[in-house]
Amino acid sequence: MQTVIVIILIGLMGGVAVGVQAPLSSMISQRLGMLESVFIVHVGGALAALIPLVYYSGGKLGQWRTVPWYALCAGLFGLVVIFSMSYMIPRIGVATALIILLAGQLIIGTVLDHFGWLGAVQRPLDITRVFGLSVVLLGVWLSVK
Repeated sequence: MQTVIVIILIGLMGGVAVGVQAPLSSMISQRLGMLESVFIVHVGGALAALIPLVYYSGGKLGQWRTVPWYALCAGLFGLVVIFSMSYMIPRIGVATALIILLAGQLIIGTVLDHFGWLGAVQRPLDITRVFGLSVVLLGVWLSVK
């Protein structure tokens, strides 16, 4: 049971990070521009990752060629996240933007799980998951309305 609690706490921590990062990057975008915001956010993240990498002598960074080429596109998706949140927040607010982002994450996550794509554990779509997604989409509709 302790493992489930740790998983939930780490997940909540990630959610808090997205919830705080989104309005901060939107603030940068509004004052400096979209490209500047993306650059600043990614440089900040790169510097934060550099410190432990230097401490651990690069870790496994030298093995980057063993990663599938398409996995190296992950940073591009980070750009899309920053762009979409920076665009939505000043127009519809933080909470509504986050619930739309969450809905998109849950939809693609369900597809990836169902087919077992990109290394996901295959978990077929069932009525319970369809109901859960429907509740989230209802929440999106109610938030945007």
